[in-house]
Amino acid sequence: MAQSSPSRSNVPRDRFDFTHRATTDQSFENALEAARSGDRLSIEDGVALLTTGTDTPGIDLARKEQVLELADRRRQERVGEEVTFVANLNNNVTTACNTGCLFCNFKDRSKLFLREGPESHDGFTKPPAKSRRIVQDALDTGIYEVTSVSGLHPAFALDDDHRELLEASERGDLNYKSPERYTVDPGTYVEQIRAMAVGGVHLHSMTPEEAYHAKRGANWGYETVYGRLRDAGLDSVPGTAAEILVDEVRDVICPGKMNTDAWLAAMRAAASVGLSTTATIMYGHVENERHRIMHLDRIRDLQDEIGAITEFVPLSFIHQQTPLYEEGYVDDGASIHEDELMIAVSRLYLDNIDHIQSSWVKYGDEGGLKMLSCGADDFMGTILSEEITRRAGGRYGQARSFAEYVEMITAIGRTPVERSTDYTERRVIDPDDPPFGPQLGPRADGTPLLE
Repeated sequence: MAQSSPSRSNVPRDRFDFTHRATTDQSFENALEAARSGDRLSIEDGVALLTTGTDTPGIDLARKEQVLELADRRRQERVGEEVTFVANLNNNVTTACNTGCLFCNFKDRSKLFLREGPESHDGFTKPPAKSRRIVQDALDTGIYEVTSVSGLHPAFALDDDHRELLEASERGDLNYKSPERYTVDPGTYVEQIRAMAVGGVHLHSMTPEEAYHAKRGANWGYETVYGRLRDAGLDSVPGTAAEILVDEVRDVICPGKMNTDAWLAAMRAAASVGLSTTATIMYGHVENERHRIMHLDRIRDLQDEIGAITEFVPLSFIHQQTPLYEEGYVDDGASIHEDELMIAVSRLYLDNIDHIQSSWVKYGDEGGLKMLSCGADDFMGTILSEEITRRAGGRYGQARSFAEYVEMITAIGRTPVERSTDYTERRVIDPDDPPFGPQLGPRADGTPLLE
């Protein structure tokens, strides 16, 4: 008898009256054969592979290995033996946010930031001038990507035109307060983008949820938002805030956020003005395997339409310090078996996206390396600062040197490659020729980014 794991898989979520269930009439064997033949997988196929069959409880470990082996072979056929990474900095502008997502411990209630608020708290807001200094200093280390994902500060507006509209509005549902009411003025989104877009850096910012915030109360669409941000210096868009693209799940974990259709509309708009994007999934909370596959299906359909998604990033839910855990919605996050299957099935299902990322911030070094044999081919970036996962209880650090990357990647027999954000530039690194860089950045000279 095949060994199985008593994981979360196939365990009913009785506390949630979900319409979509993690069951399928498709057999595991037929789904595996479809994947082996290179057929475009159906949702039923995906559920069968992700659960290793719903005919038995838990994850069948022998079947799991079949899925992992097939995904690793598909990875090798698609992108070869290279493992890529970037030299990047995270500069999150503010933790102030009123959205109330139950999976997040990054945000701080924006009332804490008001002038009449408490004298001290753990949150932060960086004015544009500080964001500029942070990026300018980081450029000297050799980075060439700045990733910026922030809370939805009520004082944020897209630009001066948007600020004027919000100030004049009598609507009480726009989550807006004048910046004069806060101890630190975050500026406008356009001002922050201009501040960070210095020295030839690639600016990866403005999630669909931030774009939603940047058009509230206005009669313009997402194309206007992303067009103005592109003109200010935005280069690409992180496809985060996706969580699970099924509204019955979103209604539980982030009822204050944009719905699935709005997220997809924002992504289409970003692509329409010439911005490349990534796409993500955050899994391992209240959703089931059918929800995960429905999410993959919507990402695949979107990529068929826009062709702008450069990589897919599975993000395992970090539960320890989040309201979902503290309020009893969940007992834990995904198991290691679920993590491996999520990477593998993403590789098999997303036949139109070349790159699948393994996040060492989420999985750790050992787990992250294992994901590189489950279908992933990208190993994230140097980060230099990582506040979101850390504030949720993540344990795996905030920075990574090129030397560490080279050591880990060569240890598993793969080739380390420095890449640009959009994968258009690549530099194969010789593990016998230190120091290893970075070299692609506008001020990089090949010396170590971190000692």
